[in-house]
Amino acid sequence: MKKTKGTRKNSIISLIGRIVGRFFIWFGVTFVILLVAVFIFFYFVNKGPSPRIRDMFVASAKESSVGGVLADIYLSEEEINIIMSKNNTAEFEEITDMTLIKTRTDTDGTSSNSSDTAVSSVDADPTLDPDGDGIDIFDVHGDTYKGKMMVVYDPSRVKVATLEYYDYNAPGLTLAKLVEKYDCVAGVNGGKYDDEIGMGTGGMPEGVVFSEGVLRFGNPGTAYEIYGFTNDDVLVVGRMTAGYAQSIGVRDAVSFGPALIVNGKSAKYSGSGSGLNPRTAIGQRENGDVLLLVIEGRQPSSLGASMGDLIEIMEEYGAVNAANLDGGMSSSMVYNGEEVVSSCTLGNRAMPSAFVVEKR
Repeated sequence: MKKTKGTRKNSIISLIGRIVGRFFIWFGVTFVILLVAVFIFFYFVNKGPSPRIRDMFVASAKESSVGGVLADIYLSEEEINIIMSKNNTAEFEEITDMTLIKTRTDTDGTSSNSSDTAVSSVDADPTLDPDGDGIDIFDVHGDTYKGKMMVVYDPSRVKVATLEYYDYNAPGLTLAKLVEKYDCVAGVNGGKYDDEIGMGTGGMPEGVVFSEGVLRFGNPGTAYEIYGFTNDDVLVVGRMTAGYAQSIGVRDAVSFGPALIVNGKSAKYSGSGSGLNPRTAIGQRENGDVLLLVIEGRQPSSLGASMGDLIEIMEEYGAVNAANLDGGMSSSMVYNGEEVVSSCTLGNRAMPSAFVVEKR
C-alpha cells in the first residue's frame, strides 16, 4: 500500500519526536548521575577518613561567597565552627609604628618622610629594576600555589583608584579599567565590597575607601580594618576609626584583613591560618618599597594559598607591615596593559577599588 504525503510527514514528525525524547531522557539520566557523583564526592570530602582534607576544604569553601554551601550541606554549624577555629589568624591589637619605615629620598632630592638618610633597594642593588620603570615582578611558588610579587620602589606612586560614585545596583569597574581610568601603569585589586552569594555588581564598597587624601566611603567615627598609605608614603596597617586615620594623614586606603605583619611581628595562626584560595596582599619594607602580591587559585595548576603562606612570602620579601586584601575571583594583577595574574575564569570581576601604580 502506497504511503500518502501526509502519512510520510507524520512518520518524520514521529521519528524526530522519538529522537528528541531519547535525547532528553539521556540528558536527564546523565545529569542525575553527575549530581549523585558530585554529592558522593563532597560527602567523602566532608565525612571521609581524612580530617586534614576535610578541614582544608571547609576552611577554603567558607571563605568563598558561594562555596560555603558545599560544607553547610554535610556539616552542622557547630562542626564548621570547630574546624574554622583550628584554621584562623589572630588579630593584632597594635597598628603601624610609622617611625620604623624610612621611605626613600625622592628623585628631586627631597625626602618623602622625616628620614633623610634612607637608601632605596634600587640604589643598594643596581641589578634591580633593569628596565628603569621603578617596578619589578617576581614569580612566587609553593606546594599549592603560584603567583606574582610586584615590587614598587617608590611608595609615593601607589594610590587607591575608585569609582565616581557608589551604588548597589550600578556596576563597578574591572581592574584593567580602574588602572586605565587613573592613567596608571599597574595595579592589583583592592578592598572589600558587597558581594552577597557572589551576586554583587562591584559597585558598593564595604569598610572605608580613602583616595588621594579624601575619605570617599566610611564613617569618621567608626572603627575599621584600614590598610593604606599616609601622606609620608608609609603603609599603615591596623584597626582604627576613619577619623583617626585622617588625623595621621592617611591618603589612600581600603578595608579587608587580616593584618599579616605589623611592626615586624608576624601574625600568629593556627593550622594553615585559613583555607586555600586566590589571595591578594600588600606590604612594605623598612626602606619603603611596596610589595603587591597576587596568588592564583581554584585552578588545577594553583589551588591557592593560605594566610600562613602569605605571611611566609611577605617575610621572605622583607615586609615590616603587611595585610591581606580582597581575594577569591577578584584577585588579579595588571601591568603595562596586560593582566599578568587572574583567578577568575568567568570573566574579569568588577570592583569599586584597587591599588594602582602611577606612571614614572
